[in-house]
Amino acid sequence: HPDSLVEGHINMLVKRCLSEGYDLFQVLQIACVNPVKHYGLEVGLLQTGDSADFILINNLKDFEVLETYINGKKAPPKEAEASPPIPLPRIGELSLVSNDVPFSLVKLFRLLSLGGAGGRLLVIEALDRQLITNKIVVTPKIVNGEIVSDIENDILKIVVVNRYVEAKPAVAFIKNFGFKSGAIASSVAHDSHNFIAVGVDDESICHVINLLIESKGGISLVNGEQQALLPLPIAGLMSENDGYEVAQAYARLDRLAKAMGSTLEAPFMTLSFMALLVIPSLKISDKGLFDGEKFAFTELLV
Repeated sequence: HPDSLVEGHINMLVKRCLSEGYDLFQVLQIACVNPVKHYGLEVGLLQTGDSADFILINNLKDFEVLETYINGKKAPPKEAEASPPIPLPRIGELSLVSNDVPFSLVKLFRLLSLGGAGGRLLVIEALDRQLITNKIVVTPKIVNGEIVSDIENDILKIVVVNRYVEAKPAVAFIKNFGFKSGAIASSVAHDSHNFIAVGVDDESICHVINLLIESKGGISLVNGEQQALLPLPIAGLMSENDGYEVAQAYARLDRLAKAMGSTLEAPFMTLSFMALLVIPSLKISDKGLFDGEKFAFTELLV
């Protein structure tokens, strides 16, 4: 989470371990030494011949970082004016035709009731703070021959749009996002990182995905006339902006999503894992619903 990185990183994990009674030197070994040795990181340890890479903290309980030294040089404090961003080469830009032309046909996200009045709907059940999901079967809500979101029972539409080639969107349904209106979307969708969206109605879903297309990737939200966007123009996954600015934008999107009715602790983080097929039980890719227990694609209507 960008917003939690602003609050701290490994130092916060060390603080948590110590508060739960773990040995100080074992925790420091795990946090400072093991990763450097295991991954061969170019980070100096406190030994002769290594570069002087270390931090100064306030005490061995709170682990608040007071100063940071890299290769013997003191890094600017976080209160200081940030140094100008380093220009980065553009990689992985969304330049395909399918991602440059916004969706103009909302009907691409509509789902006809092919199973008739007696058909049952296979639904992803998202679990708060979990990567796994449940698969449930419900009676679909049908309006004018189309299967639509059932807001009263918190069954909302979820779609995945292939961002690499022009293809028809995959459409399914998901429970526990809690929205009463609007839609959210993201180009951070492990591991293929296609566009993924959850929303109450097709118009909002179409709009929120168009925001991603126009910005060459990112995290977006639409709720009536309101829209919000965190652009991630580097491969649709990263930003070249100041980390604190990114954290503020992400935190605002999180607040807006919860104002739309979501009770998930991190709606966008949960959304980003709904297309990770290798983690059961039920996920969605650009090719449709995938049963992680059977390890095979499955039908929406059963």
